[in-house]
Amino acid sequence: MLLKLPHVAETMQWGANLVFWVAEKSIGGKIFAVVNLEADGKDVISYAAGPERFAELTEREGIRPAPYFARVHWVAVERWDVFRAAEWQSELEAARALIFAKLPKRTRDVLAMPVRERKRLIAQRKALLAKQGAAKR
Repeated sequence: MLLKLPHVAETMQWGANLVFWVAEKSIGGKIFAVVNLEADGKDVISYAAGPERFAELTEREGIRPAPYFARVHWVAVERWDVFRAAEWQSELEAARALIFAKLPKRTRDVLAMPVRERKRLIAQRKALLAKQGAAKR
């Protein structure tokens, strides 16, 4: 569902967490949702709710302020059955839109490029970041 949204990328980070980005990380993308893939009894997903929805959502059973991200109005959801499928779709589309609006202009400019040009730029940027990471080791 999330990967069908425009300009969404995913990475695996912080153990078994599927991280969803608006735009690739390599071009200045930002995280809008994190899914916990471990069956460890912790929250199943955290996402950007925004200041308007944050207070309303945290009053709902099964939703609480997200650890480390509550200050930027993220919520953590304990179970998948807190929302119906259509509600999940709406919540996560809103999270993506909220974060997209906060992207730097240079990142939005890259997203506006023709697909081939954008892919080439992203590949170049990833290669550069990989080279810099290898040099630090």
